[in-house]
Amino acid sequence: MISLRIAKRYAKALLSIGKEDGQAETYKEELGGFVKLLDEHKELEQAISNPLYDAEGRKKALQAVVERVGPSKVMTSFLSLMFDKGRIQYLKDVYAYYEKLTDELANIVRADLVSAVKLPEKMIEKIQAALSKKTGKKVVMETRIDTALIGGVVTKIGDLVLDGSVKTQLIGLKESLQRGEGI
Repeated sequence: MISLRIAKRYAKALLSIGKEDGQAETYKEELGGFVKLLDEHKELEQAISNPLYDAEGRKKALQAVVERVGPSKVMTSFLSLMFDKGRIQYLKDVYAYYEKLTDELANIVRADLVSAVKLPEKMIEKIQAALSKKTGKKVVMETRIDTALIGGVVTKIGDLVLDGSVKTQLIGLKESLQRGEGI
């Protein structure tokens, strides 16, 4: 819970700067790239965020990485501030919340589409267009396959779940028969 509060605070502050200088998307890309780098190199993440190592050494490691990556001055200052305030371990949470904020700013909503088989691109585009029409926002869709669905699709946008899977329909039919309801 604390990490969420911290993430919101830092993400909102960065977004405020991004709105002011028109670089909100640039900061999202830079922050996302840095988070991805830490994900790919766990030992680097440990070297920067583990309090068992001395703070001076961790700061030097962060500065070396930042120099190599070469982000904007604002992002460099932001990462340094997070380190100095002892919040660098919350960087992934900050990025996740920042991404949500910039999506809202750009009128974008993210959706997950799960299907039993690989769907043709045209069908994905139709679903995406229908969701855009329904939400009034641009829909960025991630797709994945789950063979347990048997058939159909499950779409998730935020808290809204649209379940059109055969598996769910079969479960509903089974429950209906168990309750003795006629079909």
